[in-house]
Amino acid sequence: MGIDYGKKRVGIALSDETGTIAMPYIVLKNNEELIKNIKEICIERDVQKIVIGLSLDFKGRPNFIVSDTDELKRNLEEELKIPVVYEPEVLTTVEAGRLQGKIKNIDASAAALILKSFIEKQKNDII
Repeated sequence: MGIDYGKKRVGIALSDETGTIAMPYIVLKNNEELIKNIKEICIERDVQKIVIGLSLDFKGRPNFIVSDTDELKRNLEEELKIPVVYEPEVLTTVEAGRLQGKIKNIDASAAALILKSFIEKQKNDII
């Protein structure tokens, strides 16, 4: 599972069964139900690992939202007992918009870009 965290919306992407393709899945509201909703998806889709976008500024330093993603990461690890890792990202929502135009589920597309980046790095480490 890939996650593009935002203060209002959280994009979710999933990989195929082989873990080689990242696809936009859903956009969730960032509210008190967020952890519960992510947990339900993880159980339903047998998610084995979560990849959260580590939001960086243009100099490669963590930006203002990182403390929120740190909290999300801790909560998910505690609740789900599966690995939760970071994947560095800069402006994935902007990139998703550039690739697809402004669409309703752009945050899920941004999550797919984060997950795709992680998958490609894993594949390159294996080769």
